[in-house]
Amino acid sequence: MKKEDLRIIYMGTPEFAVESLRALVEGGYNVVAVVTMPDKPAGRGHKVQYSAVKEYALSAGLPILQPEKLKDEQFVETLRSYHADLQIVVAFRMLPEVVWNMPRLGTFNLHASLLPQYRGAAPINWAVINGDKETGVTTFFLKHEIDTGDMILQERLTIGDNEDVGSVHDRLMLMGAQLVIKTVELILSGHVQTTPQPELPVDQMRPAPKIFKETCQIDFRRTKQEVHNFVRGLSPYPTAWCELTIGGQKQIVKVYKTEINESALSNKKSGIKDISTDGRHYLRVGCSDGWIDLIEVQLPGKKRMNVRDLLNGIHL
Repeated sequence: MKKEDLRIIYMGTPEFAVESLRALVEGGYNVVAVVTMPDKPAGRGHKVQYSAVKEYALSAGLPILQPEKLKDEQFVETLRSYHADLQIVVAFRMLPEVVWNMPRLGTFNLHASLLPQYRGAAPINWAVINGDKETGVTTFFLKHEIDTGDMILQERLTIGDNEDVGSVHDRLMLMGAQLVIKTVELILSGHVQTTPQPELPVDQMRPAPKIFKETCQIDFRRTKQEVHNFVRGLSPYPTAWCELTIGGQKQIVKVYKTEINESALSNKKSGIKDISTDGRHYLRVGCSDGWIDLIEVQLPGKKRMNVRDLLNGIHL
């Protein structure tokens, strides 16, 4: 079968999923429909916002399906009417068997981790938060348990010591798009071979649960390396935060960038009460084993800024 004859349905929602879809379309593959999340109101004006995948699908003139429920009979019948040979899932929802088991060549997923590690919603964030030196992307065929199917291909990516999750995300997005194309080519060739995911003890598994606002609060009782990893693992989104007393008022401050300071704490105390600054050049917070410098921050209602600019405008 030629790639032009292979009928593909693509499922995805965020920006991470756009690059793989673009690679398929520009590569001449026959994407017969795109499935993405329903539109939702966003911002103060509750203006309807399209997903990143829908925006691209519209620009490419692709049919779009946006089911509220994936088991809805009308949606399932519409999906079946496309007679897809293959379904590809990138950063989407958990699919019911009636959906993933529909195409004759199966449904494969692109996951942004080196499976079996970091199964879950936020694999890139947690790899950086945990201080990993390496991550990657994996394609695998879907089955009942989420992120557990047999692996098709896997590629690795080195994480820089000071690299934030935004940079890792973008590099994995490009790497993942190429892995999707390689996976489709393998399936087309009829020579695809899969490998079961390794079975690891529970205590060796690293989960990747969804991240919420409360998850993003910095705990300065941890080591300076752990705090540094935590900040870069949430930068630029959803962003780590802490409370600082600025101008006599407690304010929630988003922290985008930090640097580990090599000087040791002068006492055993650590945490948000131990703050050091010369009022002009640096803002330093005590951790369990030393100081960490806040480099880029954002105050409520303000733009992201360098700490030097912040200190020039306020008094701590």
